[in-house]
Amino acid sequence: MDNCILELNKITQDIINRLDNCSYEELNDFVEQRQNLIDQLEQQVRKQSIGVIEQHQLRELLEADPMIIARMQQLKSEAAKWLQQREQAKTQRNAYEAAYTPDSFLMDRKK
Repeated sequence: MDNCILELNKITQDIINRLDNCSYEELNDFVEQRQNLIDQLEQQVRKQSIGVIEQHQLRELLEADPMIIARMQQLKSEAAKWLQQREQAKTQRNAYEAAYTPDSFLMDRKK
């Protein structure tokens, strides 16, 4: 159990130290690693009860969640803004592109 908590602490501190510069891929990897460790921890808790020290360590880890969630929200809003700009550019480009039919012909007659 201590190993899981120590590993959780390590990856949490690592992501907090790089939080301003980390990408969404790094946050995604962090969340996956964290979930695996939490699953392992849950299995261990079913076998034996969790101590007071471990509870305190887990509470300290949870204090970092608001910062991590805020960064995730920031990345989400940046992605939404980028998608909106792409959609707007596509709409503007389509307005200027002519909708010509490639199969039409113009025939002139000689008099």
